Amino acid sequence: MPAKKSSSKLNAKTKTGAPPERAVKTAKLAASAAPKTKPAPAKAKPAAKAKPAAKAKPVAALGEGSKAPEFSLPDDAGSIVSSATLAGKPYVLYFYPKDDTPGCTQEACDFRDNLSAFNGQKLRVIGVSPDDPARHAKFKQKYGLTFTLLSDTDKTLANAYGVWVEKQNYGRSYMGVERSTFLIDKHGVIKKSWRKVRVPGHVAAVLASR
Repeated sequence: MPAKKSSSKLNAKTKTGAPPERAVKTAKLAASAAPKTKPAPAKAKPAAKAKPAAKAKPVAALGEGSKAPEFSLPDDAGSIVSSATLAGKPYVLYFYPKDDTPGCTQEACDFRDNLSAFNGQKLRVIGVSPDDPARHAKFKQKYGLTFTLLSDTDKTLANAYGVWVEKQNYGRSYMGVERSTFLIDKHGVIKKSWRKVRVPGHVAAVLASR
């Protein structure tokens, strides 16, 4: 009879399975072996829109009686011409948009054709545009221009005279040179100015102002 009781105890152990302590350890091992889920990355905030750059304020135009701005610029040959070297003598300073374009070419040729009259009045003629010296040299050679052309590539002098302005063409806005002429006296003062110049008859008007 005792042998039968022992057999029934062994059968009871087999039916119930492993002890509770071993089952807990097995569950922990299974949990640690499972792949860990990474948290979803936070959504990046949309970049702030750049504010449009403020438009540059136009430089006030210089009027007659104002002191002519000082300058130092290269000419068509690469030599430096400055307001200091021109001091004590009157001169005509005319600003134009671009070499070898119809209006600018006509204006340059009008000054060329009347250069002897300017020389007779002891007036030096000087043209200024944003073109570089090499382009000036080609322009002079092509049309036989015999007066000085200054290269104002960074528009320093054009800004100083207030002729680098916003322009309109077929509904499009852009910055450019406003065709203008200034007569500077021997004291470095603007004696006469012409703005928004129309080429026909302009050179004659400059000569007549003396």
